[in-house]
Amino acid sequence: MLAITNANIYTFDAAQPCVEALLIDRGNVILAGSNDLITSEIKAGDTRQDLDGLTIIPGLTDAHIHLELYAFSLQKVDCETDTKEECLRRVKDRSLRASQGEWILGHGWNQNNWHAGFGTNADLDAITTTNPIYLTAKSLHAGWANSQALRLANITPNTPNPPGGQIGRDAKGNPNGIVFESAMELVARVIPEPSIEQTVQAIQAAQVILWQAGITAVHDFDRRRCFQALQILHNRGELGIRVLKSIPLEDLPHVIALGIRSGFGDDFLRIGSLKAFADGALGPHTAAMLQPYADDPRNRGMLLLDREELAEQGRQAVENGISLAVHAIGDLANHEVLDAFEQIRLFERQQGLPELRHRIEHVQLIHPQDVNRLARLKIIASMQPIHATSDMLMADRFWGGRSRLAYAWRSQLDHGAILAFGSDAPVESPNPFWGLHAAVTRQRPDGTPSADGWYPAQRLSLTEAIQAYTRGAAHTAGMESRLGRLAPGYLADLIVLPSDPFKVAPNQIRDLRPVSTMVSGNWVFQS
Repeated sequence: MLAITNANIYTFDAAQPCVEALLIDRGNVILAGSNDLITSEIKAGDTRQDLDGLTIIPGLTDAHIHLELYAFSLQKVDCETDTKEECLRRVKDRSLRASQGEWILGHGWNQNNWHAGFGTNADLDAITTTNPIYLTAKSLHAGWANSQALRLANITPNTPNPPGGQIGRDAKGNPNGIVFESAMELVARVIPEPSIEQTVQAIQAAQVILWQAGITAVHDFDRRRCFQALQILHNRGELGIRVLKSIPLEDLPHVIALGIRSGFGDDFLRIGSLKAFADGALGPHTAAMLQPYADDPRNRGMLLLDREELAEQGRQAVENGISLAVHAIGDLANHEVLDAFEQIRLFERQQGLPELRHRIEHVQLIHPQDVNRLARLKIIASMQPIHATSDMLMADRFWGGRSRLAYAWRSQLDHGAILAFGSDAPVESPNPFWGLHAAVTRQRPDGTPSADGWYPAQRLSLTEAIQAYTRGAAHTAGMESRLGRLAPGYLADLIVLPSDPFKVAPNQIRDLRPVSTMVSGNWVFQS
């Protein structure tokens, strides 16, 4: 057994909110209490660690991450720059090291932060015409390709827009290098796929970075290859982060045929929800809106699934024990998804089915009349607080006054909805302390937009924000009796902090870094 003593431990267990010591055995907390109590239980051969007053909190869960994409993004050109010129310079530097014909891949650009706006294929052609270049936007809802990549993807002036997507074109109708939503697949499918072993190695490397950030569990929204790699890691005994694995909507028939249900698996790898997309994203103006974008009066975004389509898919899913996780950003998309969930909840009652833990991913903008519906329908609000501070200038520009109910965590919590917080990495950094800072202050690191933050009525307390990364995420995964707090019978997942987060200034929360991380009673990271 391992006894951790002389620590400042926030358990997030209502019965015992703060303790000095923990006793851990076989990956579980078996006792929590005072130093004297834990010391009295130590036997010969047990290990004791005195933490000299350091602070412990439960391990944090990133409740929305693209694990494979994040892992490979660590190998790509970082395109999150203040200017288009700097992005192009970084791509050029990579091209100088690339072999003949090698794909040059990057991620993170956001045309809304560039004075010049969107790039074009001509910008990238000026770097190289022999190597295909493909750079995904920060939102993951748009891509930027050079002419060689467009040729390989067979995108020509005569190529029609695919359903749910759009090919950017110049004034003459020629492809301009930008692809939106499902049109991204036209390019993505011709990029050589990494092998399973390459994916395994990339996730292993990413796992270490996540431990260092204090993340001990994730809810992953990538696809088949990622799941295969996770199973290999698990079978090798090398999966050291707990993963709730989603199912792509198009795989629903196969999952039903196999009889797989949400919750199948173990404490390290289990099946989550069926993932569907109701709309696009804010940045490229593809989030589906009830009223037009403030800066584009003819555009209401793209609704990819309406209420009837989603309800039909949902009925098939819940009939087979599969919960739903639906991406919805615009207020129209959230309205349609909530209407679909009304039908799905009714179907569950009529058929005598259990109320599954359905979730909406992002809930970025919601109409005032829809604010209370997540709580009423028991739909989990899976949100990413760092999106608010990253997107606030775009939201004000594109949504105007509607933004008072954008990224509205407080409104959801006050109405009784359960919050589960994540990052959407690689869209944002997976560092949960950046997310906690955003949730508590609604400010950027430089203190903008004001001392009170952006729409400060939506701020959370630090306790509420941490609970969204712990207990809320555990409930969403169906693991609330095993995960999310430090109490007898719970998994020994925890992080050690150099300072008490409840005693530092709010603007210092962002700078906190764990000094140690434990998963299942094992120290997986120690600085």
